[in-house]
This record gives sequence, structure tokens and C-alpha cells, in this order.
Amino acid sequence: MAEAEAQVQDPGSTGDLVNYRVQDGIGFLTLNDPPANTYTYEMMQALDRAILAVRMDEDVQVIVITGNGKKFFSAGANINMLANVTPTFKYFFCLHANETLSRLEQTPKLVIAAINGHCVGGGLEIAMAADIRVARKGAGKMGLPEVSLGVLPGTGGTQRLVRLVGKPRAIELMATGQLFDFERGLELGLLNQIFEGETRDKFIERVIEYAGQFTLPDKASSAVGKIKRSVQTGAEIPFESALALERELQQQLFQSEDAKEGLDAYVNKRKPVFKGK
Repeated sequence: MAEAEAQVQDPGSTGDLVNYRVQDGIGFLTLNDPPANTYTYEMMQALDRAILAVRMDEDVQVIVITGNGKKFFSAGANINMLANVTPTFKYFFCLHANETLSRLEQTPKLVIAAINGHCVGGGLEIAMAADIRVARKGAGKMGLPEVSLGVLPGTGGTQRLVRLVGKPRAIELMATGQLFDFERGLELGLLNQIFEGETRDKFIERVIEYAGQFTLPDKASSAVGKIKRSVQTGAEIPFESALALERELQQQLFQSEDAKEGLDAYVNKRKPVFKGK
């Protein structure tokens, strides 16, 4: 099994707060400040650089973001940091976090949040910027409890949650600040699937198996990426403009080698072998 590893670092500041490795077409971004993987400005800068790196990495077709340790995906922003900085710093911190998660959301590669433990506050806001969310059965709770601190979910939470669960439920979940188990998250549409996993490593093995179905040569990764782009962008613009975007992306795919391979394989009743071209 081919595997390449790298640390996304800023010497003297971020260390290895976000680990980046590539395995079989899957780029793993791991939040690495256990036990709770709370993010500071330094971690968010490291995540930002990791997102840009995985976006540009031609060996990566699918992105998986997860947390290190046994208990948490992420508990969100580091409260001790926020308690000791100015309101201006807090504003720009939230602005940069929004920009970072928007880059993740707009990267034309499928993003899977592998929720290995508690996923609350800003941690859930990170997960909601992914395209697909899977969780380890019985590993924790999720929710947006920021109201208990006298603030709102300020890293895209109010906007992404309403798009996922609808206005009435989103308001109720955030106004009460309730935490709930992964089964409830599945019912609400926040999670796509829940995987069994006796340990975090077993869970990640299951995630690798799941993510592998979206990679070459079995799946046309460019088509997957353009499906994502059509949905993520099209959902936020007028319908007629979204249809125009869909047509343009389809035309790009029609000109690809993978589209020719897919059509030929169908006609000749064989399994396609995609190359990402």
C-alpha cells in the first residue's frame, strides 16, 4: 500500500497542529492537538495551508478530515485563547476561519469528515463544510452549544446548519444549544452514515474503504469533483444560472478521456478503467 506523509508546518508557530498524508488517492487532514483538538489561529492557519496543499496535489482525488486522539474530532475554537484576545482579533479570527472552510467547501474534490469522537461547536462547523459526514458509532456527541457562552456559531454554523436541516430545526438546535448522539445526527441529515469501529484505527480503516469507492480507477474522480462543484455552487445561485453551470461542467466532462472510457465500457459491457483525464 503506497503511502506518502508530510507535515504541514510553520516553523516556530504551528508545529504539527495539522498532519497531512496521502494514501491510495486519499488525502488525510488530521487535526492534531489532542485530547480535544480545539483550534487556535495557529491551527486554523495550518489547516488553511493543508487545504491548499491537498487541493493542488494531483495524487489526491478524495479528501478526508478527521481528529487525532480517542475522544474528539474537535471541540471547536480554543476558549482560553478567545478569553484572552481583543474583540478585533476575535473578528479577524472568525473571518479567517470562514475563509478557510469556504476553501475546503469549494475545492473540487470530494471531502469526507470522518468524525471519530465528540464533534461540537466549531468542530461541527468544520465537519459541515465537508460534503459527506460519517461518524464512529457510540464515539461521542455533536451539536452547536455556543449560546451557552453568550455567542452564536460564528464559523459558518448558522448558515450551513440551516441548509442541512431547515430553518425551524436549525434555530431550535442552536437556540437550545443541545448536544445529541450520532443516531440523532443521522435522523437530522447531519450525518450520512455511522460506521462500527471498536477503536479509532478500525474506524479509519472503514473510512478508507468507504472513501476508496470514489477514487481511480473505479470511479471517474473528475466527474465526482464536478458533481460537487455543480451542487455546492449551484445551490447558492438562481436556478437558471445553476442549470447553465451544470451544462458547462457537463461539456467539460464530455471532452474528457474518462467520459469516452465510460461510454465505451458501457457499450461493450465491460468495467471502465478511469485515469482522471
